[in-house]
Formats: sequence, structure tokens, C-alpha cells
Amino acid sequence: MNLKIYKLIVTLLGLIVLSGSYVQPQTPVFDQLRDKFDQNLVFKAAFEHTYIDSYTEESINSSGLIWIDKAGYKLESEDQLIVVDGETSTVYDGLRNRIIVSEYDAEEDDFAPSRMLSGIDETYTASEKPLDNGSTEITLVTEDDFAVFIQVEIVVDRNLKPVKITAYDIADNIIITSFTNGEFETRDANTFKLEYPEGAEIVDMRF
Repeated sequence: MNLKIYKLIVTLLGLIVLSGSYVQPQTPVFDQLRDKFDQNLVFKAAFEHTYIDSYTEESINSSGLIWIDKAGYKLESEDQLIVVDGETSTVYDGLRNRIIVSEYDAEEDDFAPSRMLSGIDETYTASEKPLDNGSTEITLVTEDDFAVFIQVEIVVDRNLKPVKITAYDIADNIIITSFTNGEFETRDANTFKLEYPEGAEIVDMRF
């Protein structure tokens, strides 16, 4: 999976997870969804991701599994596994059988959810509307010229589980991520553990 793609996925989910003191009295479903993450629960789901280039109209597709909470995230695809625990970033490249470990600083990661959302309470407005199937669509909009996404639409089911996120960036590219078999789980010691084959080369960039 392309690193840009995984960062886009995490950033989109970060709009839900790390919205800070964002207050919208007209968005009770959005508030309840954020409360799930405030309870230190982990959202786990299979995802299908599509990036549509507005200029060429070409699309890039990827799929895999994702785990995300307020502190970190894990992404698993066919040949790559990425784990960020808030302090350390660990990436396993299956094609090279290599692991790269590095210190993680959200302030240096342009796509880190916490960095992306540092001003969401001031620049984004939110609204929500019920859908016929019992789901709710939450829309976030900003006019900030420096925002990565100018509009994000989040669909959650009646159990507050995200099922689809559609985002439009400043270049009019469209990013669509759909989730299946999504569940909120209690985090344990193995949730963000990276498992890899014996004999893998380990490159530790922290030292």
C-alpha cells in the first residue's frame, strides 16, 4: 500500500477521533461517535479505499484492515503492515522482508490526525442528516485555504460505526473509503503489536 494512501485514510478517520473541544449542538450523532474514542475504544474494520484524481480522472484503489484509537493506529495490507503507537512508527515491508522503526512525532508528520485537526474547532462547521436506512450522514465543511480537505462526508450506521467517508481536497480530488465489519473493541496489549516473520531485517532509525 502506498504511504500516501495510508496517510489519507488515517487523516480521514482522524477527523472523527481527534476533534478535540469541537462543539456543535446540532450534531448529537457526531458527538456520540467521538465519545466512543474518548472511552479509549478501538475501531477495527476492513476497508476499501479509492483516490480519484480530478485532473486525469484516474483512480487508485487499495484495501486492507485498519485499527485506530486516540493514541495510535495500525494498517494492514497484502504486503505492508504499519503500526504507530504515538511514540514509535514501525513499518514492515513484506516484499523486502524488512522492518523500519523510527521515532514518531505527530508535529513532523503532515498527515498525522492530531496535526491535521489542530484547528478543526475554529475552521470547520458540522451538520448531520438522517438517511432512509437508519444511518446518519455527517458533513464537515471549511473555507480555510490551508486545510487539506474542504469537505468531508461521514456516514455512520445506527450503531455509530463508520461505514463510508467521502472527502474532497483543495484540488477537487475525491477520496472514498468504505468500511465493512466495523466494530469498536477494547484496546489490549496486542492491539497495536506488530507481528513479522523470523529473519526479517530490522532497521532501527532511533539510534
